[in-house]
Amino acid sequence: MPDASAFSRAYAELKSAGLSLSMTRGQPADDQFDLSRELLQIVGPDETAAPSGVALRNYPGGVAGLPEARELFGGVLGASAEETVVGNNSSLMLMGQVLTWALLYGLPSSPAPWAGQRPKMIVTAPGYDRHFSLLEGMGYEPVPVPVGPEGPDLDAVESLAASDASVKGMLFVPVYSNPTGDSISDAGVERLASLPAAAPDFTVLADNAYAVHHLGPEKVEPRNLLRAAEAAGHPERVWLFGSTSKITFAGAGLGFLAGSRANVAWYCGRLGLQSIGPNKIEQYRHVKFLRAYPGGLEGLMQAHAALIRPKFEAVQRVLHEELGGTGLARWTDPKGGYFVSLDTALPVADRVVALAKEAGIALTPAGATWPGGVDPHNRNIRLAPTRPPLAEVEKAMQGVALCVKLASAEAG
Repeated sequence: MPDASAFSRAYAELKSAGLSLSMTRGQPADDQFDLSRELLQIVGPDETAAPSGVALRNYPGGVAGLPEARELFGGVLGASAEETVVGNNSSLMLMGQVLTWALLYGLPSSPAPWAGQRPKMIVTAPGYDRHFSLLEGMGYEPVPVPVGPEGPDLDAVESLAASDASVKGMLFVPVYSNPTGDSISDAGVERLASLPAAAPDFTVLADNAYAVHHLGPEKVEPRNLLRAAEAAGHPERVWLFGSTSKITFAGAGLGFLAGSRANVAWYCGRLGLQSIGPNKIEQYRHVKFLRAYPGGLEGLMQAHAALIRPKFEAVQRVLHEELGGTGLARWTDPKGGYFVSLDTALPVADRVVALAKEAGIALTPAGATWPGGVDPHNRNIRLAPTRPPLAEVEKAMQGVALCVKLASAEAG
């Protein structure tokens, strides 16, 4: 293998190229947004009510959302319309509401409000930085557990939940997790739904953001957590969340949640104090558009996959060509979702990100995939290939691979 000086010369050439590339966040590309262009004009000026009879322009209709929207997006989460609430953008806001109201009131199965209990929430790491900042900003302590091909480390989850009553639950992505692309197994679903916990109100918040975001014909669809918890005798344990953020428009979509009927009644009771109802015209636009799209929601997601799959393939191709067999890094090859997770063999992730930045390649900060923004191993880098054009993804990945080589050679 060439020595550090050879990598330094190649890196100098990379810097001189004047690149300005970004693979920082998992945003859709403009051609993906174009798939939903019809959404903007699908509701005409004379459509004043939904097929269910709910007036679109006036107050009545309730806080849980249009019946048509509850049916459609409940299906995404594997829930009935009665178990589903559809709100405005975004699912992160819905999670924040549940976590806030848990602090103020406690959940339906809680003996007391969570405020003052120094609550902890289990998270997977590497994981989603916005989950961490949400929890930390509200006073929760995120407690990380490893994640792998079978999903969260359930041995670690069970140990934490059983031994500490301040561990109030878990917040994680069950399918195509951010950033590893791992999904929980059916066995994991069963264990999580039925595990004994010291806290009587141990609660699982499953952010199923990528439930329909398959990259190819092979679909990962684990058993439904809501149904498993119900069968295990813990019907109030699970909350499921999703959104249309990467289905239609990321900045103008819908968030939705599902839970037991008791949980939904509890949620709507508190939501009704703050809101008369969601944006019903936006909900009707989404329902009408997704039902009219060729192949429905599945057809739209296949069109998305056709646009972004080549970018994921480029990431894999460059990494294998440049780093395969070197022992300098390992990475995931997800079947869906929006990210690839790269781990350096040596603790040089921060140096790789810094080198890439100097060369005009923006990456997610090293440590962002861990609570507090600190990766204790200094190895993980999240790669987000969906937003840039394919040619830029290839250039960026070649630069990233070179930075991994140089940083590893420097560390020696």
